Amino acid sequence: MEKLLDKFLRYVAVETTSDENSTSQPSSMNEFDLLRMLQKELQALGIKADLDEYGYVMATIPSNIDKDIPAIGFIAHVDTSPDASGRDIKPQIIENYGGGDILLNAEKDLYLRVSEFPEMRQYIGKTMITTDGTTLLGADDKGGVAAIMYAAQYLIEHPEVKHGEIKIGFTPDEEIGRGVAKFDVKKFGAKYAYTIDGGEIGELEYENFNAAAAKIHIQGSNIHPGYAKDKMVNSMLIAMELNAMLPVEQRPAYTQGYEGFFHLTDITGTVEETTMGYIIRDHDRAKFEAKKELITEIVAFLNKKYGDVVKLELKHQYYNMRQEVEPHYFIVEKAVKAIEMAGIKPKVQPIRGGTDGANLSFMGLPCPNIFAGGHNFHGKYEYVPLESMEKASEVILNIIKLFTE
Repeated sequence: MEKLLDKFLRYVAVETTSDENSTSQPSSMNEFDLLRMLQKELQALGIKADLDEYGYVMATIPSNIDKDIPAIGFIAHVDTSPDASGRDIKPQIIENYGGGDILLNAEKDLYLRVSEFPEMRQYIGKTMITTDGTTLLGADDKGGVAAIMYAAQYLIEHPEVKHGEIKIGFTPDEEIGRGVAKFDVKKFGAKYAYTIDGGEIGELEYENFNAAAAKIHIQGSNIHPGYAKDKMVNSMLIAMELNAMLPVEQRPAYTQGYEGFFHLTDITGTVEETTMGYIIRDHDRAKFEAKKELITEIVAFLNKKYGDVVKLELKHQYYNMRQEVEPHYFIVEKAVKAIEMAGIKPKVQPIRGGTDGANLSFMGLPCPNIFAGGHNFHGKYEYVPLESMEKASEVILNIIKLFTE
């Protein structure tokens, strides 16, 4: 068997950054490079695998038992976040990690420090895979991709392992909220599925944020400052006023658990014109709707004050999958048991984000989320212990076993 580490390193070497400003699907044609690679690898194993025009790889491992059990799917996304560069990734591999700070980049004097990331201590003696301090790593979600591919390879090379029909799916553009926009659930053919897209070892999630994005455009009026009295409208100052009217305690840096937030993701401005981007999140649907109403009211207030200079575009992204998964709670229970079978304590918690599984659950495919093993996603401090990815693959095989039983 090809080692899981080798798979992961090959996958992260492919640039697959998604592009939220693109209207195509996939949003970046680079994503096809990895999708085609995965399709060919599956076919080389003797697994039927198709890749469609929208960037979905769908594969099937036929059942090898005479027993009527539901088809189970495992899904991961190939794109990486546009929040940091995903080009020319140079992973560093630290074997038998000793527990101290890890130097990422000597030139930048950049360290992965235990004082900042104390969870590193739980990986003493493990093989740590980090960035070189100039890019993200791509464990989100190529760790999940590698875990699924490793499990698929294991099933093919060990035909004595009994299983029902197994479905494998790889998707593009999850990081920009469009991962399953054109995903054909019926064609995929699974009755239940799991995304392998969580964080640290042991995580299991079937709740996520309700999510929306807000784009704001503010039209100012620039006049020579020496003659600006009663004429100038500084769009940047209105933007600052708008942001100050949102509750400070509902910023990401002050929230945890089930607490939602307003997150200013980007701002570009001059006196004449300013644009702002926010993401709005909350697990509670009523609180989520209240957040959207609040930002709408703030815009209305500023327009009344300054004369219709602010335009707001609110865009729905996804809802909390809990309401769609709970009626099939046994699939969560099987995942809990599968994690325990791997010798891991399950950490059942809400996702402070979203996955393809959220939208898939509302499309009729209940889809909890299982850890892929990584930490500090979307930035230069991202890392993943190799053993955590190996355990994710083991959990996949345990779930298959439990459904077979």
